[in-house]
Amino acid sequence: MKAGATTARDEDAGAGATAAATAAAGAPAGRRLSLRPGDRPRKRAAAAVRPELAGGPTRWQRIRRDRTLLLMVLPAMALLLLFNYIPLLGNVVAFQDYDVYGGGMLHSQFVGFANFQRIFEDYRFWQVLLNTLSITFTQLILFFPIPILLALLLNSVISDRLRGFIQGVLYLPHFFSWVLVITVFQQMFGGAGLIAQTLRQHGYNGFDLMTNPSVFKFLVTAQSVWKDAGWGVIVFLAALSAVNGELYEAAAVDGANRWRRMWHVTLPALRPVIALLLVLRVGDSLTVGFEQILLQRDAVGPGASEILDTYVWYVGIRTGDYSYAAAAGLFKGVLSLLLVLLANKVAHMLGEQGVYSKK
Repeated sequence: MKAGATTARDEDAGAGATAAATAAAGAPAGRRLSLRPGDRPRKRAAAAVRPELAGGPTRWQRIRRDRTLLLMVLPAMALLLLFNYIPLLGNVVAFQDYDVYGGGMLHSQFVGFANFQRIFEDYRFWQVLLNTLSITFTQLILFFPIPILLALLLNSVISDRLRGFIQGVLYLPHFFSWVLVITVFQQMFGGAGLIAQTLRQHGYNGFDLMTNPSVFKFLVTAQSVWKDAGWGVIVFLAALSAVNGELYEAAAVDGANRWRRMWHVTLPALRPVIALLLVLRVGDSLTVGFEQILLQRDAVGPGASEILDTYVWYVGIRTGDYSYAAAAGLFKGVLSLLLVLLANKVAHMLGEQGVYSKK
């Protein structure tokens, strides 16, 4: 009897163990099963220190897996390092009395913040800064909304062939150099341009917008619109292509007309892209366009056309005051960084991601 009872108990224990194993194997993923309570914290701690214990590949395994992609990226990284990061070491010139013939950067006298003090005491620098902000504000008001409006108009065109043709025509000037763009405007709006000659032939007085300082900021804005509006249209059209068509159908079923659908469906879909480009534009506000302005600087005079980039070029290259020019350039870079951070903070307050997400 004892042997039979023992055998029955062993069979019951084996069946219980089998049932427990089967239940553990078929248990849902969210159910916590642990025979020993101390096992799971130890496994989590080990996985936090060594990710490979959690089942993922190690760092070297990921490098070996992606080695082809990394080799493809290396030339771009080398160019970025060579032309964007190594030149940052030259900012030390802003804190020196730099002498290009007296030993260069390694042997020039260190003067601390004396060059920055010269900037704050130079009324000409502040005039140039205000002129730069004035041109930037004009472009922000007149140029920034145009690609959005053009993208909305093209998005309403039914024919794909017509939409592609218009988009190609708008994008073509983006590949033109500023020399060619300014030459076209000179031939159209200059004193000997087509419009001025046509007016004279019909008994009217001609005009020359290319040498008029009072309209210079509007002139450079028009040039920027003609050259770069097509690129902005492509960006906004790409954002519009990701909008779910069912939203338009639902809005139409609810009785919304075309303007209502644009206001409540299209524009909210463009808000993240608009916020991102606006933040980048504010950060780039002190860099209006060096080549564009420099080519027209002598025609209208430095009083109307001088910006920070041309001022740094004139002071540093033309007069040889490299330390002062480096200090002005470094001041511009720091101010641009602060503008980016401020604009990105405003974007976060409005519920948008901006350049980087809020943690």
